Amino acid sequence: MSASKKWILGLLPVVLLALMIVGLFSGMDRLIPRANIPLEEIHFDRVWTVEGKILAKVTNTGADPVTIAQVTVNDAMWNAEIPKSELGRFDQSDITIPFHWVEGEPYVVTVITSTGAKFTGEIAAAMEVSRATPATFGLYALIGLFVGVIPVLLGMLWKPFVAKLGGKGYTFVLAVTIGLLIFLGVDSLNEAFELADQIPGAFQGVGIILLGGLGSFLILSAVSSYTEARQENSSNYRTKLTVAYLVALGIGIHNFGEGLAIGAAFTLGNVAMGAFLIMGFTLHNITEGLAIVAPVAREKIKGSNLFRHLLLLGAMGGVPAILGTWIGGFVYSPIWSLIFLSIGAGAIFQVVVQVFRLERSESDRATFLTPVGVAGLMTGIVVMYITALFVTA
Repeated sequence: MSASKKWILGLLPVVLLALMIVGLFSGMDRLIPRANIPLEEIHFDRVWTVEGKILAKVTNTGADPVTIAQVTVNDAMWNAEIPKSELGRFDQSDITIPFHWVEGEPYVVTVITSTGAKFTGEIAAAMEVSRATPATFGLYALIGLFVGVIPVLLGMLWKPFVAKLGGKGYTFVLAVTIGLLIFLGVDSLNEAFELADQIPGAFQGVGIILLGGLGSFLILSAVSSYTEARQENSSNYRTKLTVAYLVALGIGIHNFGEGLAIGAAFTLGNVAMGAFLIMGFTLHNITEGLAIVAPVAREKIKGSNLFRHLLLLGAMGGVPAILGTWIGGFVYSPIWSLIFLSIGAGAIFQVVVQVFRLERSESDRATFLTPVGVAGLMTGIVVMYITALFVTA
């Protein structure tokens, strides 16, 4: 059979299915008469204040087009600048309301459509949001440095201690690493599902979690398999170093999500929450440095190479917190937060598999299921749980 015939046979079911769907939906109104009721839904992506103005960004997440006819602030009609008032599905619009707001006061912004439907967004306590200036960029970079980079580098100082541990001691540390990563992965998934409940159903939050989490898991698995195939004849040191970099990558994506949370807290005017998150994440992240260096802790690396690798590992694990803080502080989007939380969860669970395989390849058995391994796993989970209390309390 020729190649063209194979492609025709392969595409035939898809084409027939597409024709069936088009025909079904084109005749749906005749089969099932639809009530003449507009299905409107406007979602407030963000509401914030700057000097003399209240700003909002809205998205049409309903099935039908919508026209914004009027805007109110605390139930009072108000003139507003709406460059794009007619919105199709998933169209966005920026709303600017000249308003002399009072710091600390709550405000409710309501948009009224041409059909009279009302949709609201709230500011719990008005506060001028930081603008993108060199000073604020530097401030957010400093926050990311304290939250991500410094704690991770401090945690990596455990390398000399781990290097001197014997077989059971090293197994215990690797098991602790697994416990730390499992907690981070579950925590990322939990945050992702909480955020998925907050975004409009039209964006299919659970679908984003599945695509991001499973996608990152499979992609990293493919990269790991490709790397192992190329390093088949190389030293075990190279394999362990690859695992360390994968751990740093997974933790870096997770820290990116933490940076988004901190930046968003400041953007939304919740300074107390932002400061609380900084303190909590700083303590929480010091254990991540141990997880990064544990796979190569007992490997003998020359001084210059050791410094280079540790610097790169620390940067991969910590610097994303700075990037996340910038994005969360200036262009926060709950959709992108959900995407990166999902990607981070998938990456972390893939790293768990890699560390498990690393230990099993050395001992030819699952040492994590021994009393020492179980104790290490539970220790890692308990340590992360205790430090997480400082973030969620």
